[in-house]
Amino acid sequence: MQRRAVLRAGGAVGAAIGIAQATRSLVTGTDRDGFEPLGRVPVTGAAEAVVGDDGETAYLATTDGFATVDIADPSDPTLLEERYPLSVDDERFHHILDVKVDGDRLAVVGPADRTASPVFHGFVIYDVSDPADPVAVGEPYETGYHIHNCFLDGDVLYVVANQDEENPLVVFDVSGDGPTEIGRWSLIDREPEWGEVHWLVRYLHDVYVHDDVAALAHWNAGTYLLDVSDPADPQYISHVRETELETHHDLEREEAQLGLPGNDHYSAVDDTGELLAVGREAWATGGEEPDGPGGIDLYDVSDPADPEKAASIAAPAADDASYRGGEWTTAHNFELRDGRLSSSWYQGGVKIHDVSDPADPEELAHWRDTETAAFWTARIAGPETIVASSTPQVPNAETDGALYTFHRNRQERS
Repeated sequence: MQRRAVLRAGGAVGAAIGIAQATRSLVTGTDRDGFEPLGRVPVTGAAEAVVGDDGETAYLATTDGFATVDIADPSDPTLLEERYPLSVDDERFHHILDVKVDGDRLAVVGPADRTASPVFHGFVIYDVSDPADPVAVGEPYETGYHIHNCFLDGDVLYVVANQDEENPLVVFDVSGDGPTEIGRWSLIDREPEWGEVHWLVRYLHDVYVHDDVAALAHWNAGTYLLDVSDPADPQYISHVRETELETHHDLEREEAQLGLPGNDHYSAVDDTGELLAVGREAWATGGEEPDGPGGIDLYDVSDPADPEKAASIAAPAADDASYRGGEWTTAHNFELRDGRLSSSWYQGGVKIHDVSDPADPEELAHWRDTETAAFWTARIAGPETIVASSTPQVPNAETDGALYTFHRNRQERS
């Protein structure tokens, strides 16, 4: 449903902090060429980060709002604007963990999780042609359900919708002043038997779209590839899955969400569309193997109708890998491009892998600062730069909200 409203936000702009001021850094032994941050700027409540088309601006979800950062000079990232707290018709618009940008438009979605609080559930589209002064366009759109993640592809916004009954992908046309729902795809419609398990077992956590193919990370139900050449009528192509439905009937919430196998959390393809990576967000639960922090699996999808597993990348070790152990090293968000995987592992740091041979991924570089930084994502900002957002949201840890910049090619081996 569309909602007429005025968005209000408090604004703040902070100054960058040179990386020389950062403390307690650890550069791992796999780094042979000084792979370390070029710059760092504090960002309150930082979560997901994405990069604009020009590679000069990063956009961050910040839990109670969003922020824009100038990264044109990666050694001196500068906070342009912070918008928080947000509200719609006097209702809070918060727990925003995801934003997506395409061209001059930014999608801000939330809340990320189910809540009984009287908060706005939906999304707002902003004009960010001036990243220092984002302007809401059209009307806020109220969905009635929480939105953990989304993907913006031109005039089409894909959002994940999770409820007890089903977990559909919902598709909106956002070209005009008022967003319009134009399509849906539901795992339950295709495989009704998944409706018999706890809704968190089949949780639709994220969506990624490239060249008319959408990758849906459906937690323990696996990752599904859809043909979205007609966004109003998504069609099933194939899926990959590490678990069997029969093992999920008696799972409770914690078992469904925390422990391996399964846990398809973030799935994306590379720029050729032929390599799929599936990140598995998981923690040690005291169960049987493969208990522990989740890694990233690679699949050959050169024939998207017939995916083939190529290799697995293990998570960094942790002294206590449990959910509340204060040291998360599980895989989180990443980007695949030009034969390289840029990945985030919370307190496990930022890694670069050469995946030009998907069957034999090679770690090129790794940087972590366990006490201070918990990386939510790693994104490519151009030929020379990677950005990675650090979040303060790890339980029992004191990590900072910030955006870091890295030299993309400094990890290359001679």
